[in-house]
Amino acid sequence: MRVTALAAHTSPPEAVRAALAARGWETQPAWFAATGVQSLVVLLDEITESEREALVHWGAKSGADVLTGEGWALVAAAASRLAPLARYDRAPPALARLAPELGRFLAAHAEPPRTWAISGAELKLDKPVIIGIVNVTPDSFSDGGHFATVEAAVEHGARLTAHGARLLDVGGESTRPGAAPVPAREEIERVVPVIRELVRRELGPVSVDTRKAEVARAALDAGAAVVNDVSGLAHDPPLAAVVAAAGAGLIVMHMRGTPDTMDDLSHYRHVAPEVAAELAGAAARAEQAGVARERIVVDPGLGFAKTATQNFRLLDELATIAALGYPVAVGPSRKRFLGAATGRPVEDRDRVTAVACALAWERGARLFRVHDVALTRESLTLASATTNPT
Repeated sequence: MRVTALAAHTSPPEAVRAALAARGWETQPAWFAATGVQSLVVLLDEITESEREALVHWGAKSGADVLTGEGWALVAAAASRLAPLARYDRAPPALARLAPELGRFLAAHAEPPRTWAISGAELKLDKPVIIGIVNVTPDSFSDGGHFATVEAAVEHGARLTAHGARLLDVGGESTRPGAAPVPAREEIERVVPVIRELVRRELGPVSVDTRKAEVARAALDAGAAVVNDVSGLAHDPPLAAVVAAAGAGLIVMHMRGTPDTMDDLSHYRHVAPEVAAELAGAAARAEQAGVARERIVVDPGLGFAKTATQNFRLLDELATIAALGYPVAVGPSRKRFLGAATGRPVEDRDRVTAVACALAWERGARLFRVHDVALTRESLTLASATTNPT
């Protein structure tokens, strides 16, 4: 007899799938079986005392580990063992309230989003989607004023596309800590001519980075296919209806407060679950406004209302964000927390940005907003090769 340890740290569990495939299993059964045996840990909050007791009893019978306290339970088990709790006909009556939410979570785990629908196109997520940053602001934290003219901004966008960007994100208002707000009319004057020219030159789909419904409407009219709202619809809630009416894609990012106040709002008991809950609320508001679920991407907002330590924890626990069932975007590019780890100044953080993106890919992110597309593409090519073997 021979014992071989299989790697269990990846999601999906590629080593298990590969072992089954090498022994004659068909592709789809091997995938579902590997997903089923993968160990999951779920945290249940706001449970009753009777539900808590029922979970302990169920765990003892099923072989799952259950840790509990007043109003909460932490359950660790293989996905296949958790699955009966998501079925009304299999779950203990005392745990019936758990079925809908657990079923949604397990469905997202077994079948994560494969595509992202945007205006006029569908982006496949089997390989990394790199979003190139085109800042047309005078005061962005790393490249403010570098692309002040339409010509300079468009040429920069062309370079990013040539280097592998699949989406260009045009922003006309800095969201660095302490940044002052920009009037909507001024923001429109900055971004619309650039968006119009990028679209005319067919340099790929274009996104507008804005918190304002008025700016989003003007950008979409100019040909933008995506709106990237760093406020998660908190700044200008009507923005969601603008996106819905245009049939555009939407990125909702997590941030508390405004760029001027966010550093004072980085108070979390456990950052990843709290960010996930707030993002879920933002995505729900988008859907209620008419944005189709397949058009929504969530972004945990690395660097926004989070300390360096919280950013590292959130990066490591991205699976909590991915479990919401939406594609996940990250934007670590040149952020302060990377400088805190490496000591590098803002102009020398592209290499560590590429490393952060590779780590994020392994933890479930599929879209990456960066300044240096070429370096990030190289890093992500290697990272994705380990989870998408040929």
